Amino acid sequence: MNKSIGFLLLAASLALSSCKIYSFKDVSIPADVKSIHIGYLENRARLVNPQLAPQLNDKLRQKINNQASKLSQVQTSDADYDVSGWVSDYSYTTSGISNQAPSSNRLNVTVHIVFKNHLDPTGKKVAPADFEADVTRNFDFAATLSITDAEAQLLPTVVSNMTDEIFNKLFSNW
Repeated sequence: MNKSIGFLLLAASLALSSCKIYSFKDVSIPADVKSIHIGYLENRARLVNPQLAPQLNDKLRQKINNQASKLSQVQTSDADYDVSGWVSDYSYTTSGISNQAPSSNRLNVTVHIVFKNHLDPTGKKVAPADFEADVTRNFDFAATLSITDAEAQLLPTVVSNMTDEIFNKLFSNW
C-alpha cells in the first residue's frame, strides 16, 4: 500500500514538473512570459481621493514584483503582458438605517482592468487571453464618521484589498 502511494506521488510530481508553468503562491505564469508592463492606473471616478491612485499603483507594482518575480517590469507597452486601467468608481452610499437615520455608509470602489497578452492574444498557447474586467469592492463604515475620517481610516484597507483583487484577476483566475 505504501509503495503504491509513493508511486502515485512520484508520478504526480513528475507530471506537474513537466508542464513548464512556474507557480508562486497560487500564481501561474507560463514559461514563455518574461516581461510585464504595468501602466499607471489613473483615477477617472467622479469623486477622486488623491491618495488612492498613487498608493494603488505602488502596491500593485510591489505585489507583482514580490509574488510574480519571474516577470521583469518594463516601461514600454510592448511587454509580453500589458496591464492598464483606471479607477472608474469611487462613491459613497448609505448601507444601513436605524431609527430612521443612517447607521452605516459604504464606500464603493471599482477599478477597470485592461489586460493584453502580446505573445498570444487569444490565450490558446500562452494563457490568459486578452480581457477587460471590473474589480469592485465595498467598504462599510459608521455613519458617525465624516467622509474625510472614513477615507483616512479605510485607505490602507482599500489599497490592500483592491491590490489583491487586481492581482488575483491578473494571475489566478485562469
